[in-house]
Amino acid sequence: MTRPRSALNEGLGSGERAPRGGARGLPSDGRGRVIVDAIEPALDGGAYAAKRILRERITISADLISDGHDVVAGELLLRRPAPRGEERPAGAEPFDRSIGLEPLGNDRFAANFVADAIGRWHYAIRAWVDHFASFRRGLARKVDAGQEVAVDLLVGAELVAAAASRASGDERAALQSAASAIGDRSASAHERAERATSPELQALMARHPDKSHASQPLWLPLWVDRERARFSAWYEMFPRSTGEGGRHGTFATAAERLPYIAAMGFDVLYLPPIHPIGHTYRKGKNNEPSAGPDDVGSPWAIGSEEGGHKSIHPDLGTLDDFDEFRAQASRHGLELALDVALQVTPDHPYVKEHPEWFKRRPDGSIQYAENPPKKYQDIYPFDFECEAWQSMWLELKSIFEFWIARGVHIFRVDNPHTKSLPFWHWCIGELTAENPDTLFLAEAFTRPKLMYMLAKVGFSQSYTYFTWRHSGRELAEYVREISSPPVSDFFRPNFWPNTPDILPEHLQHAGRPAFALRLVLAAMLSSNYGVYGPAYELMENVPRGGVEEYVDNEKYQLRSWEVQRQDSLRALMARINQIRRDNPALQHNAVTFHPCDNELLLCFSKREPDGENAVLVIANMDVHHPQVGWVDLDLPELFPAGARAGAAQLVQSQQSTQPVQLHDLLSDARYFSEGRRLYVRLDPGAAPAHIFRLRRRARSEHDFDYFV
Repeated sequence: MTRPRSALNEGLGSGERAPRGGARGLPSDGRGRVIVDAIEPALDGGAYAAKRILRERITISADLISDGHDVVAGELLLRRPAPRGEERPAGAEPFDRSIGLEPLGNDRFAANFVADAIGRWHYAIRAWVDHFASFRRGLARKVDAGQEVAVDLLVGAELVAAAASRASGDERAALQSAASAIGDRSASAHERAERATSPELQALMARHPDKSHASQPLWLPLWVDRERARFSAWYEMFPRSTGEGGRHGTFATAAERLPYIAAMGFDVLYLPPIHPIGHTYRKGKNNEPSAGPDDVGSPWAIGSEEGGHKSIHPDLGTLDDFDEFRAQASRHGLELALDVALQVTPDHPYVKEHPEWFKRRPDGSIQYAENPPKKYQDIYPFDFECEAWQSMWLELKSIFEFWIARGVHIFRVDNPHTKSLPFWHWCIGELTAENPDTLFLAEAFTRPKLMYMLAKVGFSQSYTYFTWRHSGRELAEYVREISSPPVSDFFRPNFWPNTPDILPEHLQHAGRPAFALRLVLAAMLSSNYGVYGPAYELMENVPRGGVEEYVDNEKYQLRSWEVQRQDSLRALMARINQIRRDNPALQHNAVTFHPCDNELLLCFSKREPDGENAVLVIANMDVHHPQVGWVDLDLPELFPAGARAGAAQLVQSQQSTQPVQLHDLLSDARYFSEGRRLYVRLDPGAAPAHIFRLRRRARSEHDFDYFV
């Protein structure tokens, strides 16, 4: 739980201590008695913004702690994003909206709201002692005990009269009338007490509280993204491999592949770098250190005499051709994502124009990229400790700005963990201030805390360790970590079962069942997922030299893909993506795992927040053999109290004959479970998993509400 500086510390001022005596060190006003603590969400005391999604119901909670037994009240203050291009100081008044906090018990309070704009919001909690609510509670107790309350009623009349001075119009008049009635000594104490404790007066008083000694608000940031930050299906494709007869593909030939990709239900089309490729130290096929005359090189070796990061590889086409390709992709429901790799080849114009941006070795040569014992002589990294860092930062930011101006609003960033974190914090902050709909995917397979920090400084989504989590136990442990607060407040996972860099061992030897299983797991466990295709749907599984890397790797050579092959997984991909679109539960990352007596069966569920949709997935983690087992379902979690499904009825179904309907969205079969225990048998040769949409039993066995 993050604990921002409390209101007490704010009042004392930075670095000051509470005084031991005398006037030295006294706060400007020490009469405020409520401490606001443990605000959630709050990342590192407000140093970074928690993340939410447009039109999502957002809950803010905090502890409001005061001395004694007085009633405490508070409000959530909200400040909307500043208009594009404008600066709005985080701590400046006025706020745009206030929402009263509701007590949760044990000094915990919360309020919620729906974010109706993308961009940087700010919120704060302000709290005070509610003297009228304290009076009202005490008065009621004294009346119940038969005690004298004449003086108490006069105190109450003064509190109501003070509230009238803060009100206006009809409410001012109503409060003045109430104050007179409560203070009227000619009336009976019983009548006056009933007026003082009436719910109507309490509601009226709550709208005009005395905040003269309220805590000072501590403003915290909250970033609200468009929905695609939370829910997306990515497809990676090399446009240069769309040519026929071994010829280099173009944007025109790549456009011919768009209907095929759209038909599989993907919504983000990710292209590796599309820029000119260097010639010096160009790598050959299978990463050979020397290239032949026909070798095309790696797209991540950016820059030649034909241009750099703001240029198009001439064999792909022109900028106009790119614009047309992006427009065609959009017409097919595909949003284009571009790879930005902040590195250059020795031939990049930056090397000649700005040698000060690169590290020089004692022999005068520029330091190339290394990950010992690996050497990347064709890549020069930028020196983020160079003296000219300011001009370099501005130019690197301008790369993103160039492509944003051409309609690109999603970027996959290559190896961001090898670049300066302060740079990313500044760069993404500047870019999203002007273009809040822009999203950034961090390709960073690195240390967990570094991955998390990249998310904190601004990356919208992140690659994960999913690729290397094999067993059900490993997956459950990892998914629990990244889908629960505080990690889920800033880290959005994007699960990839393969990439051009990674052919994991579990895909190398088990054939179609392994590819089908990992597809289901990626798409069901994470609301964001992606595949490198057509290698994935065509189940490419031959490694290079026994390592987790493809032989004849498309990173270094052109490939020809038979995308219409009959054994392709494209039909399964289309079905999986349709299931994800049809079920809001799968568009979120909160996951519940259910116990099973067979550890080779992984059982988990998702449900729609504040909704009825619930999906249960049972996957066979053994891609070689059928597995059977009994699963215990957490029915209150699947159908929470308050949902129309009726949690209580479902819990009772453990002892009754009322079944739960399970509609398998892969096979279209329907089953009924008498209670919470399910018997499961899964054969990997037939299906990798059950994907059940759950429904409670209706009034009669013919009244089920089927959703197909």
